[in-house]
Amino acid sequence: MGKKKRKKKTLRLIGRRDRIDIPELELIAVEAKVDTGAYTSALHVQKIRAFKRDGVTWVRFRLRHPSNPLYSDKVHEFPVVDEKTVRNSFGKIEERYTIRTPIRLFGKSYKVEFSLTNRAKLECPVLLGRKVLYRRFVVDVSQKDLSYQQKLKQTVQG
Repeated sequence: MGKKKRKKKTLRLIGRRDRIDIPELELIAVEAKVDTGAYTSALHVQKIRAFKRDGVTWVRFRLRHPSNPLYSDKVHEFPVVDEKTVRNSFGKIEERYTIRTPIRLFGKSYKVEFSLTNRAKLECPVLLGRKVLYRRFVVDVSQKDLSYQQKLKQTVQG
C-alpha cells in the first residue's frame, strides 16, 4: 500500500505586522507583531487575577495599552486553558495563564491560544507566534498590514 499524498496547501502571505480583530475582547484592528521566534501568541493585559468558578480556574484581567484606544480598561473573564512557564522578550522567566479566543485575519476566524502578559513597554499589544502561523502563513518581513489592507478594500467595495 502506498503512502497517501497530502494535498499541498497554499500558504497565505503575511507581513511582519498586521491589524487583527479579537471579537470576544471587543478589539478591532489592534496591532499585532508577527514573531516566528515565539511559539505561542501573547496578549497585553493588566491586573491579572485567577479565581475558581465551578471548580475551574478562570482569569480576570483589564485591557489597557497607550497605542490603542480600544484597550479601554474594560474587565474580561476567560477560563484558563493552561499555565505555562515562558521566557519573555527581556529574557526573564514568567508564569503565564493562557486563554483561547478567536481572531479575525484575512476575513477568516482562527482560534488562538494567548499567554497573558504585560506588554506595556512593547510597541504592539499582541504578538502572533508560530503556533497560529504554522501551515497557514508564510512571513515576508518587508510587508505589513496585508490583512488590514484587504479588509479596508472590501469595506470600500462592499
